[in-house]
Amino acid sequence: MSTERIICAGFGGQGVMSMGMLMTYAGMLENKEVSWLPSYGPEMRGGTANCAVTVSSTPVGSPIITDDATTAIVMNLPSLVKFEQDVVPGGKILVNSSLIDQKVERTDVDVYYVPANELALELGNAKVANMVMLGAYLKINKVVEVDSVLEAFKKVFGPSKEKFVPLNKSALEKGAAAIK
Repeated sequence: MSTERIICAGFGGQGVMSMGMLMTYAGMLENKEVSWLPSYGPEMRGGTANCAVTVSSTPVGSPIITDDATTAIVMNLPSLVKFEQDVVPGGKILVNSSLIDQKVERTDVDVYYVPANELALELGNAKVANMVMLGAYLKINKVVEVDSVLEAFKKVFGPSKEKFVPLNKSALEKGAAAIK
């Protein structure tokens, strides 16, 4: 495995920090080198939020991702506008097409449009849109195993949230199925 540098971005409250944290923790469970660097806008809920996640087989030199992301997972339009140019040529951009009707302008990246909010609502819970996007990403790039993400979920959110593991597993599967 090479080094994956992933930007997860969206509004506060869309679960982008959780998405990054779960990937990072799953990488730790798989004995990979990881870093997670959160960044919040000045507003809390409803403001912009993003995190930089690095998962690698070699030590991570810096947690900062500026213009060298291998993937951007964007949940809203301001995030697409902000991070589209930060993905390396040949990289990937996953777009939450439920909330973003604009197309990615670049032609040197692979783009995946995932209607994360609709798919989450099909599962009966809008809050798992982030897990739908994560499932789509893990289908495209097996940076960590789905089972590791579910194990990480238990560790990150604790015993009181374990009852949500089946729903989150379904969301990961729905996201994976959305990738053709």
